[in-house]
Amino acid sequence: MLGAQLAIDRDLEFEVAATCTPSARKALPVQPAALIPVAEAEVPVVPATRSGRLQPGRLALRLASLLAFVLAWQLASQYRVNFGLVTFQNVPAPSEVLPALWSLLQSPKVGYHVGNSLYRVFGGFLAATLAGILLGLLIGRSKSASDLLLPPLEVLRPIPGVAWIPLAILMFPSSELSMIYITFMGALFPILLNTIHGVEAIDPRLTATARSLGAGRLRLFSEVILPAAAPSIVTGLSIGMGTSWFCLVTAEMIAGQYGIGYYTWESYNLQRYADIVVGMLLIGLFGMGSSVIVKKLGALLTPWYHIKGARHD
Repeated sequence: MLGAQLAIDRDLEFEVAATCTPSARKALPVQPAALIPVAEAEVPVVPATRSGRLQPGRLALRLASLLAFVLAWQLASQYRVNFGLVTFQNVPAPSEVLPALWSLLQSPKVGYHVGNSLYRVFGGFLAATLAGILLGLLIGRSKSASDLLLPPLEVLRPIPGVAWIPLAILMFPSSELSMIYITFMGALFPILLNTIHGVEAIDPRLTATARSLGAGRLRLFSEVILPAAAPSIVTGLSIGMGTSWFCLVTAEMIAGQYGIGYYTWESYNLQRYADIVVGMLLIGLFGMGSSVIVKKLGALLTPWYHIKGARHD
């Protein structure tokens, strides 16, 4: 009976040590038995599946898919293909979009458009990151906070960013703040809900074992709960970055004077169809790039986390 209890304690200590950061492992009063060095042959090697460069074959396949998409777009626009429900008679071809893109890159206004959009996106996103993580940790760990804060947040969550535009214009003295607020609302809920999910999914045995090893409330949050919930938080940050771009472009179309969204809407009003596609491509590229940056930073901040399993062809 005693041997079985000791085995259970060793398993729990190992789980806490695997979840905690390296500094927390050193601070444990008793080093878990599972962390005692053993012979190298006895340690199973588990390859990391999250990071690493793409294999040449996969990279070539991705490039080929992009080229095939551009070729199909060129042919459909060049020959004015009409499928009945969908028509390409007025859609500009890539051969028209590239000169329009080059013209924009040479224009002095491109810096104003891109700079204003980036400022609004990252301003709202950083505010949403701070609020979403703090509220998520609080709601995920406290039943009282969940009962008090979650119901009104759930009522606000389904409201799209477009619906916030009139109220945001009335609430804030400047259109700049209103657009940042709309970006904030777009990014907040993915970050909040993923943080709550990450905290609630933590095995209660981990927190119980950490308390038994002498961890206080502050150290429990910083060394156990936050590292264990970090992968879910990173997922929420990546999703929130994409939704913030979506909401920002919508706000710029209505209330902006500079920005990529404003440029796209202005091109539509002036019937510059190639410039519309240029604006859409810039939105997609900046949105994809910022999401990739968030994922890479998340991978650097969570070196202990690896995705279990891999995709199979």
